[in-house]
Amino acid sequence: MTTVNYSIPNINCKHCVMTIKNELSELPGVQKVEGDPETKTIEVVFDAPASEDSIKSLLKEINYPVKQEK
Repeated sequence: MTTVNYSIPNINCKHCVMTIKNELSELPGVQKVEGDPETKTIEVVFDAPASEDSIKSLLKEINYPVKQEK
């Protein structure tokens, strides 16, 4: 099982977090999604067949792209 944390600047409220949770939960392999609108972060726990690429791709598709590290 893998746990990743992402910074998502487009998160503005609990509704945003719920949208992300609902969408990511439909990806096969995603076990748990938690989010915090105040810190604009989410935590995703997943196994294969889910991957960081598939998670990031879906987040971008639903207009919650992951903040790129510099």
